[in-house]
Amino acid sequence: MKLLFTAIFGFFILSVSAQQLNITGTVYDNQNIPLGGVNVVVQNTNLGAISDFDGNFEIQNVPAGATLEFTYIGFKTVTQVVNSSGALTIIMEEDAQALDQVVVVGYGAQKRKEITGAVTVLSAETIEELKPTRVEQALQGQVAGVQVTSGSGAPGAGLNITIRGVSTNGDSRPLILVDGNVIEDLSTISPTDIESINVLKDATAGIYGVRAANGVILITTKSGRKNAPLSLSLNTFTGFQQTSRKIPALNATEYALLVNEARTNGGQAPLFNDVSGLGQGTDWQDEVFKTAARSFIELTGDGGGDKSRYSFSLAYTNQDGIVGGGDKSNFERTTGRLNYQYDILDNLKFTTAAIYTYTDSRGILENAIGSVLYNALNNAPTFAIRDANGDFTLAEGLGNEVINPLAQLENTYNRTKVNKIGGSATLRYEFLDDFAAEARFQGNYSEVDGWFFQPEVFYGSGKVFNIARNAVGESLNTFKDYTFDAFVNYNKSIGDDHNIKATIGTSVFQTVGEFTGSTGFDIPDNDVANASIANATDVIDNFLNVPNTFDARLLSYFARVQYDYKGKYLFSGVVRRDGSTKFGPRNKFGIFPSFSAGWIMSDEAFLADVSWLDFLKLRASYGILGNDRIPDFQFVSLLGGEGEYVIDGNLEQRPTLGVIANPEIQWEQQESFNIGFDSRFFNSRLNVTVDYFNRQTNDLLVSAPISGILGASAPGSLPPIVNAGTVENQGVEFAVSWRGTINEDFRYSISGNMTALRNEVLFVNSDNSFLPGGSFGIGQDFPARMEAGFPIGYFYGLQTDGIFQNQAEIDAHAIQDGALPGDLRFVDVNGDGVIDSNDRTNIGDPIPDLTFGLNFSFEWKNFDFLAYAFGSVGNDIVRNYERNQQLTNRTVYYLDRWTGPGSSNSFPRVTTAATSNTLFSDFYVEDGSFLRMQNLQLGYSFGEDMREKFKLSKFRVYVSIDNLFTLTEYQGYDPTASGGAPIGAGIDQGFYPTPRTFLLGLNIKY
Repeated sequence: MKLLFTAIFGFFILSVSAQQLNITGTVYDNQNIPLGGVNVVVQNTNLGAISDFDGNFEIQNVPAGATLEFTYIGFKTVTQVVNSSGALTIIMEEDAQALDQVVVVGYGAQKRKEITGAVTVLSAETIEELKPTRVEQALQGQVAGVQVTSGSGAPGAGLNITIRGVSTNGDSRPLILVDGNVIEDLSTISPTDIESINVLKDATAGIYGVRAANGVILITTKSGRKNAPLSLSLNTFTGFQQTSRKIPALNATEYALLVNEARTNGGQAPLFNDVSGLGQGTDWQDEVFKTAARSFIELTGDGGGDKSRYSFSLAYTNQDGIVGGGDKSNFERTTGRLNYQYDILDNLKFTTAAIYTYTDSRGILENAIGSVLYNALNNAPTFAIRDANGDFTLAEGLGNEVINPLAQLENTYNRTKVNKIGGSATLRYEFLDDFAAEARFQGNYSEVDGWFFQPEVFYGSGKVFNIARNAVGESLNTFKDYTFDAFVNYNKSIGDDHNIKATIGTSVFQTVGEFTGSTGFDIPDNDVANASIANATDVIDNFLNVPNTFDARLLSYFARVQYDYKGKYLFSGVVRRDGSTKFGPRNKFGIFPSFSAGWIMSDEAFLADVSWLDFLKLRASYGILGNDRIPDFQFVSLLGGEGEYVIDGNLEQRPTLGVIANPEIQWEQQESFNIGFDSRFFNSRLNVTVDYFNRQTNDLLVSAPISGILGASAPGSLPPIVNAGTVENQGVEFAVSWRGTINEDFRYSISGNMTALRNEVLFVNSDNSFLPGGSFGIGQDFPARMEAGFPIGYFYGLQTDGIFQNQAEIDAHAIQDGALPGDLRFVDVNGDGVIDSNDRTNIGDPIPDLTFGLNFSFEWKNFDFLAYAFGSVGNDIVRNYERNQQLTNRTVYYLDRWTGPGSSNSFPRVTTAATSNTLFSDFYVEDGSFLRMQNLQLGYSFGEDMREKFKLSKFRVYVSIDNLFTLTEYQGYDPTASGGAPIGAGIDQGFYPTPRTFLLGLNIKY
């Protein structure tokens, strides 16, 4: 009996062992070239591997009868059942028409092959290759026609995204949807969570209606797989940041000599009698710039059952500021995301997604006159940081706006906390074979909790930043928005040749908000520890006499028809009727149609024998999109202003009419035309896409300049919004990529894109035929304009023609009051013999003529490398970070000033006397063209032995450098930064530079 039991047990052990197979193999393409990077997964298990550069893979302990699944971008998925150990040879075929994976295009999906609009798709594989730290970096330099610029390098600062140029004087942001939910801040999404990014750039975005006028970015996050166990991934990095540049300023000795020279030239006695002991002095930029820490950690998971699939992530990031350090400048964010799908019935599916974000941030004054960097540049290097008593020195004699930047940081106290949750729930019901009905509810709720403290402080005589009475502010603002979409899709094939898809539906949107806040004064002991409204002796309600709520709504109806004949002649038509509360009853609704068509030429018989051509599609689109991005209720008069009334013999403030109403305002309309082609060659190794576009914005919504006698300058009042302009953007986009293999161990990819753009204002309806904007210096005229025949926001000032070298040149020139040798010589543009404001002309353009991106990556054995650069050509930047007072510091460029005939013909003399050299002219306008090496990344993925030791399917470490260098002639901190409204963009008042970042990261998958 014992012998029988032993025999049975041994047989059982052998049987079990026989069920566990060790599988090896090699993966080739259809030209017998090994494929590295192929994902090999044992279905319904955690087992898997990735083929090496020789195409080889190995998976141990595979159950007999299991199915291996082989996937690789651009190739058809292959499955293979295994029943015995041994080597497999797998041939993967080029996926010529799923090549055309299904992509989201709005209230439905299409095969990529069938898309007739200008749509760029970034897949999860592409994003993984790029390995960006922010979602915007997956777009920056990657998608033709999409420009991504930084508004600031401060912690937590987002990036500005524009698609195909500046098309409006108002809000130019594209619509961003994450799993169908509208979001404004892409920092809430981790790049590793993303399944795909689809960018809709032309009129086909019209299916999303009014909010899509500036383009649409659709982000789909990963949703797990059915019948798959829980899989966990850990992504983390840590590192530090430094300023990418300091503006070279004069040291104390150079400064003293220049001040003495300026005073002598101005008829004053020198200020510094002995400069020999001054030395280098205080480098204020060194004092305010810090090395700042940065870290990130994220846990993601996914899986699924027979009827469900799910995905989730938890992430935390912490970033200190390079100006002021973490005590005064810091950003913390915690995010959580959940996607879940459940098949209630075979034809009834439920999907939900949710994102929660909590941020806690502290910041400093930036990109403004009086900002920390502005003061660091202009404060005198002869001043010490503190005086003999240990107090901060006072910036006496440097003008009313320049103060000690370290004292400014010391007395900066603010904090903003944001709690935000957004989510969506969708029901999809399929019926009658060809129909599917879908209902989707989306919503966002956020609370913004703000606090600041302004201690009583004295920065110097007459300083505008002196605080004579301390104050504390507390605010709590809430924002809510809701979207409900309901639509029906119809999908029918008639025979083998005709395919019809149709969609009809409605969309309802509402956004509301409420602002509350108070300011309290006289905090005990002038101490931040006591800074709360509860401790204030005098409290003012910030919204006592002004509106503190908003409510805007949209009601839309839409229909779309898509048709193709034999899969190669394609047509799509969309019509949408949008109604907005931004407009009065007569203009509330607008109807916006769009059309697109495509021809897949590579499916024609006359191209069937062209072996090197895999795919060629011609496409064109035309449509009109509406835009309503203006403040609410501008068509009626509201009590939003402040007026003084005599009540019972007392003079009191009470509400009065605020913004001047215009009941005639109507929809801004964008008329968009696009024609282009998509092509693939040599087994899809070479991909080329070219587009020509023309987008004309009519009935531009702008704030009209009006006479002051109408009351627009009263407290709480503003000029009316009017339809008063036409702007045109036209250009060419070009994108190309190549993927190749040099040898068995080395494969690489190269890609690039370019957009050439011309922006022009065609019409402005105003009394003087232009709209002014922006600011320069103190008390000067507007430096930017919107005017027909020029780009929107072009710079308008005096044109220079060198430096006056002697009195004879001044006498021979047009009359230029007060000019002396060494002063800037202005061009008499109108030829009237007098230099005055009538000689101002076009002296620059903030909009680049050309933007481009370059990417190179390779994999060699277990190493991977990525280099990514982007740039722009043809844009100008106004240098407005110099205070131009008698005793403020200067940049080292003043060392090349005019000191006598022939000494300089580009940089004027220095003097304390009044001159016209500080007037806005092209002397202050610089070429902002640049090329930035945005990211270098080197990674190493551990092999099978190491992964097996720790039971991991992926184990990768990497080092990364962001913003390694920038090639530019611009003298300021950062040529990539952009701020201000369209009329007033590109004016640098001390941009917070984008930091250079060094990171060490880890990617682990269980």
